[in-house]
Amino acid sequence: MENNFRYSFNEKRYHTFNYYLKTHYHQKVSKVILDAGFTCPNRDGRKAYGGCIFCSAAGSGDSNAALGHNILEQYEANKAIMKQKWPDSLYIPYFQSFSNTYGPLDRIKQMIDPFLNMDEVAEIAIASRCDCLEQETLAYLSEISAIKPVWLELGLQSSNDQTGKLINRQFDFSDFREALTTLEDTPIKVCVHIMNGLPFENRQMMLQTVKDIAHLPFDGIKIHMLHIIRNTALAAMNEINHYELLSRQEYIELVVSQLELLRPEVVVQRLTGDPIKEDLIAPEWLLNKTTILNDIDKLMRKLDTYQGARYE
Repeated sequence: MENNFRYSFNEKRYHTFNYYLKTHYHQKVSKVILDAGFTCPNRDGRKAYGGCIFCSAAGSGDSNAALGHNILEQYEANKAIMKQKWPDSLYIPYFQSFSNTYGPLDRIKQMIDPFLNMDEVAEIAIASRCDCLEQETLAYLSEISAIKPVWLELGLQSSNDQTGKLINRQFDFSDFREALTTLEDTPIKVCVHIMNGLPFENRQMMLQTVKDIAHLPFDGIKIHMLHIIRNTALAAMNEINHYELLSRQEYIELVVSQLELLRPEVVVQRLTGDPIKEDLIAPEWLLNKTTILNDIDKLMRKLDTYQGARYE
């Protein structure tokens, strides 16, 4: 069957980040994982303690441990690893761990400014939260977007506020919607993070999250599968409650249905995670990332469907 999806170079039936990057830069672009030493308001006591229940002490970026302490040292060390595989790549410094706009503007500038005049840097990516977006910070990010495009990655996980309370998120879906409305008037690109398999959520609830965000102003999405890692609040809770996680096939079928609900223009930056094998408690099937992505492709071809097929 012919693939007529417009945002694809190959058999993919969704708008991959690779397609977006190659269309804009016409060469390989790699993300360089960085840890700028920030924290989160649901971790340091401003709103709560401990962070989200699935995060370890290293934050959401613990699967890609930063090398060294100085930002530029981290960048050069991680870039050197990628350069062995892609010697002619451009790069995206990605401030991944914790909430990287949660702090004074001077510190945020110190984090980002060294990369603005680097020819090899294509864009900047910053992970944060919808409740950590001060007006002066957004003004700065808007200003530098004229130098390097800026992706602001915002964790939502679920549009269900009861789930939000369970995972210790400490903001409501209405707060998230308001933040996206504010960002719509800026040149900043927004990537939304959602998570499948959260405790007590069923398939309809996970689909509802995508339906709830489908018409909001955002540019990209990362879809994650909940995984339980050691030394997290979720791991402790699971010892008592023994949560039933999604099976591999359930996850694949769910992701395909979620992709159908998204606008075709939305850039899909991720469809599964990269847990560290030694830290992973469950599900073990997440360790085979490539086969999961391949089977998502196979199911979309089998169903003759594509991203946006059910977007209304």
